[in-house]
Amino acid sequence: MTHSRSNVGASHEPDLPPYQAILAETDWDSLETAFGSGEDLPKVLTQLLEPDPKVQVTALSELGELVNHQNTIYEATAPAVMYVAGILTHPAAMTRRPYRDSPVRATLLGWLASTLHDASDEIAGFIEQCFPGFLAPGTIVAAFRDLRPMLYRAVAPFLHDSHEDVREAAVIAALLLAEHPALAGHRAHLAVHAHRVLDTSGYDPNRRVAWRALEAWGHNPPGPEPLSEEAEDQGPHSDGRGDLEPPF
Repeated sequence: MTHSRSNVGASHEPDLPPYQAILAETDWDSLETAFGSGEDLPKVLTQLLEPDPKVQVTALSELGELVNHQNTIYEATAPAVMYVAGILTHPAAMTRRPYRDSPVRATLLGWLASTLHDASDEIAGFIEQCFPGFLAPGTIVAAFRDLRPMLYRAVAPFLHDSHEDVREAAVIAALLLAEHPALAGHRAHLAVHAHRVLDTSGYDPNRRVAWRALEAWGHNPPGPEPLSEEAEDQGPHSDGRGDLEPPF
């Protein structure tokens, strides 16, 4: 077993559509990306399932440029994120990353967490203060945030994954998803995972997400807030590019 599935809340969150249906039924050409239409996205998304991990992480990096350039949520971001969440259980997600003893699944989850952070209560709330109406019903970001219960069900099975990198990336994504009011019932058990990240993680942006979740949920996180002086720009980040080079 490479991961264990959690059934907590399984009857409450809706299932994602199959990734094949998302790919085939989305009108990618009509959706805006950072560089025009999403006509290239089907090819990029399909490359995430290639057996070559370098092809996979390069495709994930390209995907980030198209649908999350400059930390922006575009029309094409939502279906792309749904596709990535939908392939977390695919055998290709278990490909080992170049130069790292870790599956590509960890990178996929890290990318999801990074994109979710850009639509988090903290970031979206700050932008709403500057640009009233940013989060109004029907806006691109509001529609993206509405997907959080569905995405949570795809991420939750990996909270107890056998690989540490996958577990941590899943926890960070789940903490951000659980900001949605419909997921409030999961916050008590997620707080346990958040404390573990604070105790064991060496990556301060992830520790900051965990710390802020505990604070928001009334759990009195220990110590000062990690990276508190660089709050607006610090969040989980993984576009795969770092996996193309050996760690020096």
